[in-house]
Amino acid sequence: MFYIGCHLSFSKGYRAMGEQAHSIGANTFQFFTRSPRGGKAKALDLKDVEELKKLVDEYQFDHLLAHAPYTMNACSNKDYTREYAEEVMKDDLYRMSFFKNSLYNFHPGSHVGQGVEAGIDMIAGMLNRVLSPEQETIVLLETMAGKGTEIGRSFDELKAIIDQVDVKEKIGVCWDTCHLYDAGYDLVNDLEGVIEEFDQKIGLDKLYAIHINDSKNPFNSHKDRHEKIGQGSLGLDAFVRIINHPKLKHLPFYLETPNEIEGYKEEIELLKANRT
Repeated sequence: MFYIGCHLSFSKGYRAMGEQAHSIGANTFQFFTRSPRGGKAKALDLKDVEELKKLVDEYQFDHLLAHAPYTMNACSNKDYTREYAEEVMKDDLYRMSFFKNSLYNFHPGSHVGQGVEAGIDMIAGMLNRVLSPEQETIVLLETMAGKGTEIGRSFDELKAIIDQVDVKEKIGVCWDTCHLYDAGYDLVNDLEGVIEEFDQKIGLDKLYAIHINDSKNPFNSHKDRHEKIGQGSLGLDAFVRIINHPKLKHLPFYLETPNEIEGYKEEIELLKANRT
């Protein structure tokens, strides 16, 4: 099964997202549980949750993915920011507990001058307070482009976090193709090498999802500006290889390209046409 979807707006609720995803040919999707800039989430509407669960069965969706707000920083130098990150993750994991095979993705954080090692310790500490063996949702560390003091710019940094997590069966990684390329992982000319390095350092069993985005920036630029598929520095051929690679093709892919809903529909059709 080729699981392909995009990022959808939660503004109209769970069922509306399911219907919209189906209308553009998606069989999975990603969404923010609250504003990407933070704040409180809307009160949970259990009736709306049940409506989406019905659509998940009807349309054979799988791997619904919630994305944490961008303001969530588990390794901030401010106590209240770290406390907010922990509260948000706890609340979001409760919300995702209603959906089978669900995923929860977050940017590891920025150490803001405290140092990578200190940041990694704080991120792992939060995960150890939040994760439990009983939860079903898998929490994913996203690969980052490496701008500023971001943590997660290398497989080594992600491994260092995972190594400290107690409930390792509930933690994984989400690749972002734009971020990886901008961070210096050559998905265009050395996809096999990138896959092999990840497998050696972290393990492919820990790779649960891929954000599939082209990049406006050149290789190893350490920036983060997504581009539409085939219109950036990676190019369409690289994505054809990624979605068809035998070690990656079983994963769910989520578009985060600069698009409106019709643009996502066109990209989904493009990727499906190139799936072998």
